[in-house]
Amino acid sequence: MIRKVVSILMVILILISLTSCKEKELVRYESEFIILFDTVTRIVGFAHSKEEFKEYAQVIYDNLKEYHQLYDIYNDYEGINNIKTINDNAGIKPVKVDQRIIDLLKFSKEVYEKTNGETNIAFGAVLKIWHEYRTEGIDDPDNASLPPIEELKKAAEHTNIEDIIIDEEESTVFLRDPLMSLDVGAVAKGYATEQVSKIVREKGLTSGLLSVGGNVRAINNNIVTGDSWNVGVQDPNSPRGQSILKLVKIDDLSMVTSGDYERYYVVNGEKYNHIIDKDTLYPAEYFSAITIICEDSGMADALSTATFAMPFEEGMEFINSLPGTEAMWVFTDGTIKYSENFESYIKEQS
Repeated sequence: MIRKVVSILMVILILISLTSCKEKELVRYESEFIILFDTVTRIVGFAHSKEEFKEYAQVIYDNLKEYHQLYDIYNDYEGINNIKTINDNAGIKPVKVDQRIIDLLKFSKEVYEKTNGETNIAFGAVLKIWHEYRTEGIDDPDNASLPPIEELKKAAEHTNIEDIIIDEEESTVFLRDPLMSLDVGAVAKGYATEQVSKIVREKGLTSGLLSVGGNVRAINNNIVTGDSWNVGVQDPNSPRGQSILKLVKIDDLSMVTSGDYERYYVVNGEKYNHIIDKDTLYPAEYFSAITIICEDSGMADALSTATFAMPFEEGMEFINSLPGTEAMWVFTDGTIKYSENFESYIKEQS
């Protein structure tokens, strides 16, 4: 009889223990930091405790920082060979680099083929000229000017992506043309966002939303409500895109917008954005913004840049040819047009 009572007590204690160890309720947390990729990073996610979410946020920050330093074209970092190091050694010697740089360059070459050259990381010589004129124009708006077309044409002669020589066995990258310069701005943020989302998912985050300067990656859906994440698309025709134009529902997908409302300068009353048309060598003027939805954030980033520099009919045909990819075009007069299934992602606003 005593043994039976002891056995019953043990069962009760086990049940109490199991109940106390029951999984805690998931809570929504948010975090934000600036600096990396020269933009604001926002993290929304569900975790069982504040401490657990902090661990996820730290993983995201640490890895984004590494990608930021590796893909930087303006700054040197002690002990790191980055994209700037490759540019500094153009025509001089191969540079031994981290595998993450090689992966980005290989991805960028695939994107170049897919977009028929519209997204070209070897276009740095041209983009560098525009960057310098834009910076000077912002610092001294009264004397803002446009780069001479002859200067741009001369730089465009040094944008052949085939002059990027990758040696995977030696882990080196060499720019064969000494006047070539890499600019990974059209792909780096999106690519890094995609890779970091994979890393934090492997660490255990099952439901989250990562936004790196508007490059948004949803990790599954909202695990508490079971609904998709609601993400706002900025209105490019409001001051600095402060208003929400549309709410979009994404579930384990990426959304990226390219527009003329963030990086630009004004010359003689005309606004000149940072997305340069490879054919005219001047800023693309077809649209105010383009939003892309697809699974991979790096691809969404590249496609938003490519389609921004395409006439609408060409861009529509291109996007509709890509499985699992949708786009929304906002024209300079406020007109909005969609690819075949983009509207199915729009959430009605009350």
